Amino acid sequence: MLPLRKRWQRWWRGESTAGVGLDALLLAHYPGAVMLLDDQGVVCEVNPAFERHAGYPPEQLLGRRAVMLDIDPLRGDFAQALEQCLATRRAWQGVLLCRRADGSLRHQTTMIQPLQQGEAPPRLLVMQYDVTGMRERELRERHQLTRLEGSVARMPGVLFRLRQDGEGRLEFLYLSEGLQSLFGLAPEQCMDAPQSLLGRLPDEDRQRLEAVLAQSTVSLAPWQLDFRLSLPRGLRWVEARATPLARREGEQMWDGVLIDIDERKQVEQRIQRLVGTDMLTGALNRRAFLEQGEAALARSARHGQTLSLAMLDLDHFKALNDTYGHAAGDLALQAFATTCRESLRPYDLFARIGGEEFVVLLVDSRPEEAWAILERLRQAVAAIELEADGETIRFTVSLGLAVLSADGSLDAGLGQADRALYRAKHSGRNRICGPESLVQAPDMP
Repeated sequence: MLPLRKRWQRWWRGESTAGVGLDALLLAHYPGAVMLLDDQGVVCEVNPAFERHAGYPPEQLLGRRAVMLDIDPLRGDFAQALEQCLATRRAWQGVLLCRRADGSLRHQTTMIQPLQQGEAPPRLLVMQYDVTGMRERELRERHQLTRLEGSVARMPGVLFRLRQDGEGRLEFLYLSEGLQSLFGLAPEQCMDAPQSLLGRLPDEDRQRLEAVLAQSTVSLAPWQLDFRLSLPRGLRWVEARATPLARREGEQMWDGVLIDIDERKQVEQRIQRLVGTDMLTGALNRRAFLEQGEAALARSARHGQTLSLAMLDLDHFKALNDTYGHAAGDLALQAFATTCRESLRPYDLFARIGGEEFVVLLVDSRPEEAWAILERLRQAVAAIELEADGETIRFTVSLGLAVLSADGSLDAGLGQADRALYRAKHSGRNRICGPESLVQAPDMP
């Protein structure tokens, strides 16, 4: 140790370091404090820059225990780290809060390495580097992050980062805590298993999501989509808005927000029903029927299916109005509409397109099935009995059936059904007329 001490004294006096070995150069130029301790933790040597980095002159620390640097010399972290190294003969690394000679506290990243030489008691090499500035910045950033996370958690929405890899697989890299409060889903679970969230989209909505993501991947344009989530409390409407990040290595990411718009959608749907509903009968009006009918026709075309369309007209309705008055006529229209809805399936379209003229679009039905449904409807209407001014009112309905092919149009179908209805009227009323290809019982009831 004597040669090393002499070399250290030369470095301390600023004498030439020519010929000094690599180990001595590292000791001389290490950007921090270096100490050599005996097995009792007493400081035997320090590096030349010790005072500048540790705040203590070497003569003040040499021969004394290194734990005097600790804020608690008796039970502090420094003493525990030294004891652990001596007991396990393994290196220790961590950050210690140390007190300088002027009383200021500094965070020192510390590495303690046991040195074993033969049978002699081990010594300890201690290297420290002041990271107070970094630590303070970390604490400030952590505090700011905590505040930011608190603000994000209180947002009326869910922040997300969505990633799509080169195979088209989707995963969430981040979901804020709003997912739990708004939809009852755990963010961690949905990040670990994306299907916990994405699997709750109905097939139609999932396809629309995939379409907007594909378009955004090509155009790098922001996207917006309203979709439904199937939750334990039922379907809820969600709005998603996202901005793409630059593509890299075959993957695409988006930063965005999810907003619960279920209440808004409910209001919109109520307004839509009011706008698209006939006020007297509650049936769809002509405009709403055409919109929904075109959508149903497009769906059937994608699957190569046919649709059945029927025109309905109350028989001798003008005579009923003239005989019993318009109030009785309105009552008859309401009873007719109620009977039709009870005879049809929930997903069939039923609309009033004129005074006593109605139209039915039978979804997902073969023509033979449609004929049977309409026949039950015709019989149910014939069984209606209304009381007006002490008299019983009865009425019937005539129906014209048309079959729309996958490449057909709604206007053409309405024309065919209208011509079939004309034949039903001129064949005696209270009957169904339709395509000649349908083999049915005679039209007469």
